Amino acid sequence: MSSPEIERRPEDGTGRGPEPGAGSTTGPDEALPVVAPQLRALRRRASLTLEAAARAAGLSPAHLSRLETGQRQPSLPMLLALARIYGTTVSELLGETVTDRDAVVHAVDMEPTAAGGWTYWQAGAPGRGMQALRVHVPYGAQGDIVRVHPGEEWLYVLKGRLRLRLGDTTHRLAPGDSAHFDSLTPHRIAAQDPGGVELLFVHTLLQSPTATLCLGPTHGETP
Repeated sequence: MSSPEIERRPEDGTGRGPEPGAGSTTGPDEALPVVAPQLRALRRRASLTLEAAARAAGLSPAHLSRLETGQRQPSLPMLLALARIYGTTVSELLGETVTDRDAVVHAVDMEPTAAGGWTYWQAGAPGRGMQALRVHVPYGAQGDIVRVHPGEEWLYVLKGRLRLRLGDTTHRLAPGDSAHFDSLTPHRIAAQDPGGVELLFVHTLLQSPTATLCLGPTHGETP
C-alpha cells in the first residue's frame, strides 16, 4: 500500500503542489494568535483583494486565505514578500508593538558600530521599515562582495569617491552624487580612493536575516 505521503493531495487545491516556502499546517489550537488577523487587516489596509495579494506574493488565493485564518503558519520568505506588498515591516505583520521613538537623533547619540571593516552610525530611529545610516567605507573593505536582497537602497556621497556596480554596469560617484536602486539588483559598493568614502545610506531591508544575503566574492573582474 502506498504511503500516506504519496497519497496526500496538495493543500491549496490548485494541483500545483505545496507553495514554495510553505509553512506547516496547524490546527485551530496551534494557530499563531496574532499573525492571521494582522495579515488580513494589513491586506485590507493596502486595498488589495485576496486574489491580487496572492498573485503578487506568488501564492494561490486558497493558500493566502489559510494563512489569514490561521490554518497555516507563514514562513519567513512569505512574511517578507507580504510585508513588501503591503508596504509594512515583518515586525508589524507579527503584531509586535514598538515603543514610541524620538523623531530626532542627535549627533552625540550616534554611536559608531564596526562591521566587516565598515563603520556605521544610526541616523534614524530603529525598528522602522526604512533605516537611515551614515557609513564610512574604507578602501578595499568588502569591495568584492556582491549583494542581493529584498528592498530598496538610496545613498548619497558625502566625502570621497564611490565605485558602485549595479548588475553589469559600474558607476563612479563623487561627493554630491546619489543613487537609488532596487536591492534585488546585484550590487557592489567600494571606495575608489585610499582615503575611503563617507555616505548617507537609506534602505528598506525589512529587518530580516535575508538583508545580509550575498553571493560572495567574484574574481577576475576589472574594477
